[in-house]
Amino acid sequence: MTDSNKQKIVESVPQRGFFGHPKGLFTLFFTEFWERFSYYGMKAILVYYMYYELSRGGLGMEESTALAIMSIYGSLVYMSGVIGGWLADRIFGASKAVFYGGIFIMLGHIALAIPGSIFLFFVSMVLIVLGTGLLKPNVSSVVGELYSEHDQRRDAGFSLFYMAINLGSFIAPLIVGTTGLNYNFHLGFGIAAVGMFLGLIIFTCTRKNLGLAGTFVPSPLSPAERKKVFLIIGIGAVLLAVVVAITIPLGLLTFDSLIVTVGILGMLIPTIYFIVMFRSPRTTSVERSRLMAYIPLFIAAVMFWAIQEQGSTILANYADKRTQLDFAGIHISPAWFQSLNPLFIITFAPVFAWVWMKLDKRQPTIPKKFAMGLLFAGLSFLVILLPAYVGGEDSLVNPLWLVLSYFIVVLGELCLSPVGLSATTKLAPSAFSAQTMSLWFLSNAAAQAINAQIVKFYSPATEMAYFGVIGGVAILLSIVLFSFSSKIQGYMKGIQ
Repeated sequence: MTDSNKQKIVESVPQRGFFGHPKGLFTLFFTEFWERFSYYGMKAILVYYMYYELSRGGLGMEESTALAIMSIYGSLVYMSGVIGGWLADRIFGASKAVFYGGIFIMLGHIALAIPGSIFLFFVSMVLIVLGTGLLKPNVSSVVGELYSEHDQRRDAGFSLFYMAINLGSFIAPLIVGTTGLNYNFHLGFGIAAVGMFLGLIIFTCTRKNLGLAGTFVPSPLSPAERKKVFLIIGIGAVLLAVVVAITIPLGLLTFDSLIVTVGILGMLIPTIYFIVMFRSPRTTSVERSRLMAYIPLFIAAVMFWAIQEQGSTILANYADKRTQLDFAGIHISPAWFQSLNPLFIITFAPVFAWVWMKLDKRQPTIPKKFAMGLLFAGLSFLVILLPAYVGGEDSLVNPLWLVLSYFIVVLGELCLSPVGLSATTKLAPSAFSAQTMSLWFLSNAAAQAINAQIVKFYSPATEMAYFGVIGGVAILLSIVLFSFSSKIQGYMKGIQ
């Protein structure tokens, strides 16, 4: 997108109207709130739905398989952002991508809400993966378009936007989780569908607040290119259907082979993306330098998300199987622990936003903030291994240990995630603005693809080694990143 178009967008958006931020932030705040409510409500009960017995309303899968599928699901959700970013950059713009994505997500939750076979489960996976790929990277990209490149409110604006994500994520496990585990899984999934429907209504009714944000197509296809792309997509879809139809009966396409395939794609796709953007003639020399700075940040993000995302897999299982759920006179639903992460973010995101604004130009550089995030992530895993060390692998663990682990990783998340969103919009080549945001979410996809390979090594007998090794690697990487932070900052060419 040209600088003149960026300026036109900023001028079209009312710059005051939502806590001192552009008025369009209101629209994106509440659209994202309801989308995250639907997604994290579903996510809070999905792993239990997979491995609970049929008599308890579940699908009766083995725990290790359910944990791996959960990671694969998460990886594909973020991997699909590549498609959503490309469609926004080349065909219909970010605003339409958000709207279409919300429709797919709602239909996916409706499929889960219908009692039936495992077939509907996989149908819902496809719909939610495609919908989130369209919506998630593009709604964040539109947030970036509300601000000029040097607007000091940008980081604080992303922190407020990040709070919307976590408000929805906090409420959802309490409502959907309680309904799904105490009454009926399908009723819980139905509530998630209603949440996405409300998000679509808000986005449609208040879209005028966005001005021109999300309406420009940064690098549109020519009519001839568009015809060629649609032909390739059609042929690819047919070939994929044929391959699936052949390999499943032959036993070649199994959960294990799918896990390996997604693991490879999780690392291969971002690598290809970096190469394509770096070598593109539409990328300037300054933008190439900024991409070089982005690579170590991306690697750090992968390590961070590999730990943080296990809150909905390994730690969810830990809450269900290893935690004392009768505490202080109440019975705790294991799904409620999924509300801890967003609760702490809601509480401390304004504090971090205030600190960054107060420090202004004296705040830590982007690489140093990433290093701080990794340090806290590593410590969160070292904390959770202590109960097994003290009480053994057979005893039930005080739930406060889980609370502490979630709290520590949140401190890291507030150092890394909203800052990473903001840094991505700053460091992105102009011709790949939405696609670079997709690349940021690929760090999460790569992390969960890795998690799908390693969750099989977790058990109560191995949990000390499991948490210790992963936590130790994160702390070591944070030290390395901090040591090279000045050099990385130099490659950013003036971006702070």
